[in-house]
Amino acid sequence: MLLQAGIDWNLAVHVMDPDAEAPCRHLATSFTQGSLTDYETVYQFGQTVDVLTIEIERVNVDALEALEREGKRVYPQPSVIRTIQDKRAQKQFYRDHNLPTANFILTSTREEVRVNAHFLPAFHKLGRDGYDGRGVQRIASVEEADKAFDAPGVLEKAVDFHKELAVIVARSENGEVTVFPTVEMVFHPEQNLVEYLFAPAEITEEINQQAQEIARRTAEAFGIVGLLAVEMFLTKKGEILINEVAPRPHNSGHHTIRANVTSQFEQHWRAILNLPLGDTAILTPAAMLNLLGEPGHDGPARYEGMETLLAMPGVFPFLYGKKITRPFRKMGHITVIGETLSQIQAKADIIKRSIKVVS
Repeated sequence: MLLQAGIDWNLAVHVMDPDAEAPCRHLATSFTQGSLTDYETVYQFGQTVDVLTIEIERVNVDALEALEREGKRVYPQPSVIRTIQDKRAQKQFYRDHNLPTANFILTSTREEVRVNAHFLPAFHKLGRDGYDGRGVQRIASVEEADKAFDAPGVLEKAVDFHKELAVIVARSENGEVTVFPTVEMVFHPEQNLVEYLFAPAEITEEINQQAQEIARRTAEAFGIVGLLAVEMFLTKKGEILINEVAPRPHNSGHHTIRANVTSQFEQHWRAILNLPLGDTAILTPAAMLNLLGEPGHDGPARYEGMETLLAMPGVFPFLYGKKITRPFRKMGHITVIGETLSQIQAKADIIKRSIKVVS
């Protein structure tokens, strides 16, 4: 999707990905297969481009820092990626910068979770390499301490929240900042990843302004150039707490392709190329549903129910070109637009029952 936005501007976009059959290879100006975590591979690829950006945080930051020292424009900056890569450092960053977040304890072993039984219920998160719900365990009591990771992590106090919100912030090289309207996310009950979202969030304007201000402060604290997606909890007491951030185009902004004046993908190009940032205003209320691989299906992907989906007005599928489906793998998303959120929710309910990714 970032490539498709770049094509509109005739940008020459060169891509490196570890998968030889990555869907992006067919859209990129050139494609290189290579490990994102190997120093020399990342360093050599970075030598071939004018501006370097990322699609995933799991990348060799040492190589990015070397490129930055040599004058390459690397956005988001390696220092930002390094902090966000490690949830321990990320949580400490919020505390150090007086940004609101749930209380937490840094842990090194499973036993340290057990001895902090007074802190439960809590979520134990791996410090590094967790994503899309992987590397997260809910520990309700000391009897469940065996579920904790026996590795460096963060034990985060469970939050009694009312809603989960997200705000995407863009910040350019010259310091211009824009904020997308707040969205409301609903997570899959088993997989801890976004199942669908609604935009705008059904919250008061006061809460919306608070969420956007916290997101803006977070982006400014990092000094990031590019996009920062800020996921937040709205507690039942009306408090807003930062959950996690992502320094890139994010699942919580996919709907902006159809629903906003400027999409998150175009905005990312504007930010990292130091161009004027675009208007983030909503054109229409929207929902975004992640299209996940069905449980029990592992193999060449087939999409059931596309005819039903395409016959519905205001419904737009985006398939990611992944050849192989697996249970709960993100295979695409569906954007739904309409005049009211209730109208959109009714369509979304039909879509959830109608389309399936099977093998």
